[in-house]
Amino acid sequence: MRLYLDTADQAAWGELMSLGIFHGITTNPLLAARVGMTYREIDWRAMAGRARELGAKELHAQVFGPVEAFADWAGRLYEAGAVEGIETVVKVPLVEPAIRMVPEIKALRGKVLMTACYDAKQMLVAQGLGADYIAPYYGRMVEAGIDATAHLVRMQAMSQLAEVPCRVMVASLRSSQQIVDLALAGLDTFTIAPPIARDLLDDPLTREAYAAFETAAK
Repeated sequence: MRLYLDTADQAAWGELMSLGIFHGITTNPLLAARVGMTYREIDWRAMAGRARELGAKELHAQVFGPVEAFADWAGRLYEAGAVEGIETVVKVPLVEPAIRMVPEIKALRGKVLMTACYDAKQMLVAQGLGADYIAPYYGRMVEAGIDATAHLVRMQAMSQLAEVPCRVMVASLRSSQQIVDLALAGLDTFTIAPPIARDLLDDPLTREAYAAFETAAK
């Protein structure tokens, strides 16, 4: 099982990465905007350094702007990770203009994640490109009326059959119960928002039991 924290909020990083349950951190322009950050102005070396200090083994960040500049931006992100001692992963949306830039990005020899996936067929694209990860948007798929679980199970099977697996990183999750259900269906990699991370830590009956232990100890 591998969990990632899905946010650009460094306060949440400080609060939750110390738990020791997260392999890394993922972010994108929407997440940055939600915490008042201007994505094009982010100092990725500083972000990478902070993520490493907090125990992250990977920092995933998404390309943006003119596709012709994707490889240059990816190179800077990879360099930031190399300098700060953390593996940086470039996220690329599964749209044709962006897909066409992936071979150039892969030539830089860093890891790539194909993002904004809504259909199992997109796994074929990710595998053909030699991508390391693919991120299906589970919650949004469900809300669009798609049989999201069926698509994810197919993707996981496709990954396991491949000579070089492309890891399915489930994104856009709405509850901790969805993680449990998908784990039972064979998925093992999830990126989750801080509220879901906090929910994983809490159960009222566990709190009640803990309180009883402490009362007895006194």
